[in-house]
Amino acid sequence: MTAAEYNLCVDKHADNVYRFILKNIKDKDKAKDIVQDAFEKMWIKVDEISDDKSRSYLFTTAYHTMIDLIRKEKKNADFEEVEPYTQGYKSEYNGLKEILDEAMNRLPQIQKDVLLLRDYEGYSYEEIGEITNLSESQVKVYIFRARLFIKNYIGPLEKVI
Repeated sequence: MTAAEYNLCVDKHADNVYRFILKNIKDKDKAKDIVQDAFEKMWIKVDEISDDKSRSYLFTTAYHTMIDLIRKEKKNADFEEVEPYTQGYKSEYNGLKEILDEAMNRLPQIQKDVLLLRDYEGYSYEEIGEITNLSESQVKVYIFRARLFIKNYIGPLEKVI
């Protein structure tokens, strides 16, 4: 990959990678740092990456950097501050987006990641498997379980609308 191709990759994919990371960690500064780290790692290996694989490499690198950060922070978490798990949405209406965001936040991290890669970023099952180091069938199972959880969490559409 040439420097011009690298710059084009930055221009084309920086916003998508940032959105994907921000959806997961909900912290703008950490998301910017992760995206910057991903581009730095990509620059270090710019000679080894072909232009057609740059998008996949970038998302994979950002994803793994995000997982490393989440694991590091999880070790440092104060467990007394964690709210008890409650199933279902609150009785008052918060808006469909808020209910969906709450449901997404309750998903296990891997289910949330594969669902975001599939439904928000438009990756194929095979590409998601490459990014997350899962088999294609594992990706399909995680996406199915995530969608089922969200469907059950939201409940009948009449109650939400």
